[in-house]
Amino acid sequence: MSVLWTQVALAGLWGGLVAVERKAFLQAMLSRPLVASTVMGLLLNDVPSGLGVGLLLELFFLGTANLGASLPENDTLAATATSAAACTITLASGAGSTPAIWSLAVLLFIGMGRVGRRADRLLEGYSARLARVALASAEAGNLTRAMRQNLWGMWPHFVVYGVLTALCALAGFFVEPALQSLPPMLVRGLAWAWPAMASVAAAIAAQGSHARKAPLYAALGAAAVTVAVVLYVLQGHDA
Repeated sequence: MSVLWTQVALAGLWGGLVAVERKAFLQAMLSRPLVASTVMGLLLNDVPSGLGVGLLLELFFLGTANLGASLPENDTLAATATSAAACTITLASGAGSTPAIWSLAVLLFIGMGRVGRRADRLLEGYSARLARVALASAEAGNLTRAMRQNLWGMWPHFVVYGVLTALCALAGFFVEPALQSLPPMLVRGLAWAWPAMASVAAAIAAQGSHARKAPLYAALGAAAVTVAVVLYVLQGHDA
């Protein structure tokens, strides 16, 4: 097994950039799981893994909401970490991207959303203090200093989430040998777990819409996603 440090660095760079975009800069929806994961796949030369993970996590996190002072899980970190790991597992295997790899990456790294939520809480105090200092500088007429302090407040998010994403990308290289040692039956189970997870994510997304017929939409969405994924997997086996 050889670690490609360029890939790890690219994953960390993108993870840090979308973390900043999510909190303070631009906010053009680049940090949404579908976009963040797909671009991660593009950067790491594995678009199928990025797109597959992104679709599932986009549906899964559509049902989350920010209620009052309660922070939701950090869907951006979950997406960048999981997609980066999926891409590096595929890269280390030397074979093509598979639903089994996507499922394994999701099972191992989706918990990074909770890690990101804890990091958000820790960084909030720092950001609030810096915002007060920047406001005081602006009120004193020192706009250049206020702008510099605002920009400086973005760096902790870039560094923390960039490092976490890079670590997950690095972990993918070490997960791949474990995947190779699994019995074929278990690997097939992981492959079929992906459409099951996708259907559950579709149901969560529909249920989270709070529409009058949300349960019906959830069932239809889950069924549609399941059929689409099963056809995709069968098509891959035929090829």
